[in-house]
Amino acid sequence: MAVIVRAGAAPMWWPGLLAAAIGALVPGLTGRRIGLLTGAALFLVTMAVVASVRGKRYTALARGATRAGRADFLQDRAVTVRNWRRGHRWWLLGAFLVAVASAFVLPGAGGLLLAGAGAGLWAKAVRIGQRERRDDALYWVRTDWVERGRPAGKRVEAYRTTGPVAGDAAPGGARRSR
Repeated sequence: MAVIVRAGAAPMWWPGLLAAAIGALVPGLTGRRIGLLTGAALFLVTMAVVASVRGKRYTALARGATRAGRADFLQDRAVTVRNWRRGHRWWLLGAFLVAVASAFVLPGAGGLLLAGAGAGLWAKAVRIGQRERRDDALYWVRTDWVERGRPAGKRVEAYRTTGPVAGDAAPGGARRSR
């Protein structure tokens, strides 16, 4: 489950930083200083909002988690990440282009906003990983319940759990070191 949350972090973080760097080269209407300071504020606010949104839903689903059965189909980490990124590639490209275009008004602000969303997703995955370590279990979402990459969507009734060494993902959705 943390893999789905974490899947969007890198595709938002790195293009966001690239858009911010491109934006820092453009003087813009407001000037670089105001644009980058606004971007820094947007980064912090966006990171906090993204990291905290739907936190109660994640906690409630984790509290009601049941042991994964033989009939549950649990997807590999690489497949989950690939599916999420393929499903959202046009949104990610559009967000990058908007962030670069916004540099002509507020230099760097759009890129830092996008990077803040990526950092917030990463922070949320870290928080989920801490819960997984504390509970000594990995949380999974059945693949037929995930709608458009939402691990806490309306169709998700409960999480499934496995032992902490199951699968190829570490707690928090990172790659398991081998």
